Amino acid sequence: MIWFWIFTLYSFLGFLLEVLFARLTGSRPDRKCLMVLPLCPVYGLGACGILLLPAAVRARPLALFLLGGLTATATEYGAALWYERALHVSFWDYRGLPGSVQGRICLPFSLAWGLLALLLVYRIHPLLASALASIPVPVSLMAMATLLCDFLFSSLALRATGDRKVLRPLF
Repeated sequence: MIWFWIFTLYSFLGFLLEVLFARLTGSRPDRKCLMVLPLCPVYGLGACGILLLPAAVRARPLALFLLGGLTATATEYGAALWYERALHVSFWDYRGLPGSVQGRICLPFSLAWGLLALLLVYRIHPLLASALASIPVPVSLMAMATLLCDFLFSSLALRATGDRKVLRPLF
C-alpha cells in the first residue's frame, strides 16, 4: 500500500507545483490532472520511478540528478505518448523550447526534474515516508477505489471528447 500513497502524495504535490508554476509564469492554469481529485499522475509515476532507483544512485547527488532527471523525463515522454494515443489529448507542448523532442519533453524541464529528484530524495520523502507507511489498510483501500473511479471516469471523458476542458472540477 505504501507505493499507492507515494504515487498519490506526489501526484498531489505535482498538482500544486503545476498551479504554482502557472501563477508564477502567468500561463493558463489548465487542469492537467483527474476530473475530481487534484492529482497529476505523471508526477506520481515519476516520483515512484525515482524512488525505485538503486540505493547507490540515490546516495550520489550527481548520479541522482542525472538518472532521476532521466527517469522523470522518460516518464513524462511515456505519459505524453499515452495521453495522445489512448485518450486523444495533449496536456503540454514543448515545441520551441531547447532540446524539445516532439514537443513531449525538453531540456529545461529535464534539468528541472533532476533538481526535483534531489529535493524528493534528500528532503521531502524522508520527512513523509513514515507517515505514509502508517496509513491504515481500510483507508488505503477506500482511497484506492476513489482514485481508480476518478481515473476511469476522467479517461473515459477525455477519450470520448478529446477535449481537456472536460476535466474541470465537478465542484
